[in-house]
Amino acid sequence: MKLQRTNRLRALSVGAMAVTSALVLSACGSDDNTAQGGDSTESAAAGNIECQGEGNLLASGSSAQKNAIDAWVQSYQEACPDTKINYNPTGSGAGIQEFLQGKTAFAGSDSALKPEEVEESQKVCEGGKAINLPMVGGPVALGYNLSGVDNLVLDASTIAKIFDTKITQWDDPAIQELNPDAELPATKIQAFHRSDESGTTDNFTTYLNEAAPKEWPYEPAKAWAAKGGQSANGSAGVATNVQQTNGAIGYFELSYATGNDIDTVALDTGAGDAVEATVENASTGIAAGKIVGTDGDLAMELDYSTDEAGAYPIILVTYEIACDQGNDAGTLEATKSFLTYAASEDGQQQLADIGYAPIPDEVITKVREKIDTLS
Repeated sequence: MKLQRTNRLRALSVGAMAVTSALVLSACGSDDNTAQGGDSTESAAAGNIECQGEGNLLASGSSAQKNAIDAWVQSYQEACPDTKINYNPTGSGAGIQEFLQGKTAFAGSDSALKPEEVEESQKVCEGGKAINLPMVGGPVALGYNLSGVDNLVLDASTIAKIFDTKITQWDDPAIQELNPDAELPATKIQAFHRSDESGTTDNFTTYLNEAAPKEWPYEPAKAWAAKGGQSANGSAGVATNVQQTNGAIGYFELSYATGNDIDTVALDTGAGDAVEATVENASTGIAAGKIVGTDGDLAMELDYSTDEAGAYPIILVTYEIACDQGNDAGTLEATKSFLTYAASEDGQQQLADIGYAPIPDEVITKVREKIDTLS
């Protein structure tokens, strides 16, 4: 999956719109997000929103994008009083399955659909198929909780060994070598991974497989494959366990770290200075991506083993998955209205303030065009 460095996408804009901190903290709260819509075009605080359709709009999937969805729903709700939007962060794998079973209007996934899933989608997308619409970008942070250690640097090899239980104590020589000035305690490492099938896991293990193939022999997948460690459900579950456990480390979308005041690992990528998990550094990584989907699909390919200065390599792009044709007539207009807002300039500007990266201009323009054609 390593990319050619030609045809780079333009760097992301990271302009911001104020979003309340409650949205960030909502990762650990209720999943009952009610947004509302109407048939007339009205203006909300986040910008102009064209409200179409009414009734209940159900969606599920990626927990990594839940905070982004929450922000969009709040703004959409201000404009549209007749549509109730409920996004359930069940995880990418479960979200895709619910969509393929016809239970939801769209799904969120941190990895693109597999060919067999696209084929299966033809059963629910009458006359069409499911497509990937990249909508949210950002870093997958490695959050840790280690008493007395506020700054921590790791490289791909060491991370792979930690999560494969080959390094089990924080004062291991490999960690000490990367952190010569730190007083590392002889604390047992508690490595947390996702218990549910997750696109975040897929992206994290793709990074390990590409950046440290000798130390991480497992194929990238949504389901955790390595031995040992401890599991928790959803990004919120992993973040909560890391926050509450001295010696813990886990992976989750950056907003779960910022929202819960969890320290994050800086990565030694071989580029010189260690690279921190920030929106800006993730933007540098995502901007090197390219669209590889065909026939109207907008799936992207990312470079997880980049050694470019300032490029954070553990990145993900979350897709909203919908039918290109054959969407449920009862939810089609509301789906298009909500996704149009999410992909709009206003919707994308909301992302940076809550730890996400807007999708590059060259890609999000195509997303907007594709949403307009959904039928």
